[in-house]
Amino acid sequence: MKKGMVCAPQPEAVEAGAVALKKGGNAVDAAITCALVQTVVDPMMCGLAGFGSMQLFLPKKNHHGYIDFHTTAPAAATPDMWLDEIESQSRDGFGFILKNKANEVGYESIMTPGSLKAYYEAVDEYGTMDWKDIVQPAIDHAAEGFTVRPHFDEFWSASNIMGRMAMVDKLRHTDAARDIYFNEAGETYPIGSVVKNPDMKRTLERIRDGGAEIFYSGEIGEEIAHDMQANGGLMTLDDLKNYKTVRSEPVWGEYRGHKVASNQPPGGGVMIQEMLQILEHFDLGAMGHNSPDYIATVAEAMKWATIDKDGKMGDPAFEDVPITEFTDRAYAAELAAKIKSGEKANVVRFAQPEESKDTTHVTVVDADGNAVSMTHSLGMPSGVVTRGLGIMYNGCMGAFDPRPGLPGSILPGKRRFTAMCPTIVFKGDDPYIVVGAPGGTFITMGVLQAILNVMDFDMTMLEAVSAPRITANSNTIDVSNRIPRFVTDELAARGYPISRSPFSYVFSGVHAIRIVDGKWDGGADPGRDGMALAV
Repeated sequence: MKKGMVCAPQPEAVEAGAVALKKGGNAVDAAITCALVQTVVDPMMCGLAGFGSMQLFLPKKNHHGYIDFHTTAPAAATPDMWLDEIESQSRDGFGFILKNKANEVGYESIMTPGSLKAYYEAVDEYGTMDWKDIVQPAIDHAAEGFTVRPHFDEFWSASNIMGRMAMVDKLRHTDAARDIYFNEAGETYPIGSVVKNPDMKRTLERIRDGGAEIFYSGEIGEEIAHDMQANGGLMTLDDLKNYKTVRSEPVWGEYRGHKVASNQPPGGGVMIQEMLQILEHFDLGAMGHNSPDYIATVAEAMKWATIDKDGKMGDPAFEDVPITEFTDRAYAAELAAKIKSGEKANVVRFAQPEESKDTTHVTVVDADGNAVSMTHSLGMPSGVVTRGLGIMYNGCMGAFDPRPGLPGSILPGKRRFTAMCPTIVFKGDDPYIVVGAPGGTFITMGVLQAILNVMDFDMTMLEAVSAPRITANSNTIDVSNRIPRFVTDELAARGYPISRSPFSYVFSGVHAIRIVDGKWDGGADPGRDGMALAV
């Protein structure tokens, strides 16, 4: 019997997780080993100073739940701190563009991170390997340096996207970041280059020996707090000391007779459940995959879920989030009836741009039936690196609504909405599809389509994550360049605005494992650089 399978966007991280399985570790050990290596080899997509959501299905421990580790707004944050700086809202409704860019670059953009604490707690409570052995592969990779891969290069060399600051400009924000990511000519390193970051290696060694608390209340935390105070940051040592992960039960739904488990708000799991329950009222298979009827129907479900997210979603610790409305089957039937009648949902936006896709994912299953699906991120990298630590901080303040009194408004200690939705579809009581994705607000839409591709079109997992996708986070239907023009011409004739991406693989990067008759079938999104590896 094989040990298990790991699927993620970075081959180096996948291999590290697979080696953990080969050494006798379980799915939790492999997932966290993989995640820590991801922080080294893909440091713009995730990091020790980031956040995420982790689903743990551990049948022999009789445990199924989430460790939620979203960032929290520092105690110094105020609801109206940027009210006079508003320029526009993103087209997909996730975040605002400010005149001074303070919410997306620099020290004010940083929220209190949760990633390292969640990694440590997961291993301590549910893993089988020693923490030092979990961290060591990341240290080894940091010693070697990371190789600039195609997707990495595409990300940091991309020009300004719909009003957001380009990543290359963020990297110029601090001397410490410039020293790591720019060559002597003042340019980012080209594909194939090996980038050294010895400060990150030393930080990982300190974390290996001191555990997570050295970061949250010990020497590293003190260094972070000193840097924040010296440069006008909002986060303090007390914010770090007070940070706690949140434990939660899954949000349950059903699709085509299969139970579906996804995460609680402020994650995107309720959107997954709402869209699936709307679409259960349609014979999608009979429509044909990516036909005009199929795309229009799925797009309308996406739009209705987006409207509900915009109007009702916030941090449950601060807002009354009506989870039962998102998951109510009668409500889904009402929305399905509107779609069948030809009514088009209207997504209202304050203005334009979109969220950065600075996120990654890892999916692991093992021979004991354990399954882990974890999405983790920097949100939008802040561009800030503390001298001597080598780690990039999140820029999560950019996702808040700078207008007071709304579900997404800024409040001290508040978590911001993300579309992260690590999800498991069950066949009976056993996992059938273990899925998740990076990709900003496109995450829920990518995960949705991967599930539909398996459930309604009987695709393998690789086929499901590779098929052309669409998204409808606004009234416009965005399509992959592999969607034929004769299809989008018909949609346009029906009155739908169409935006064609220049990319063939786009709208999140889905990574998933399907389990059929005890055999693992993995799919790594071809739009990223990763793989699925069984050992």
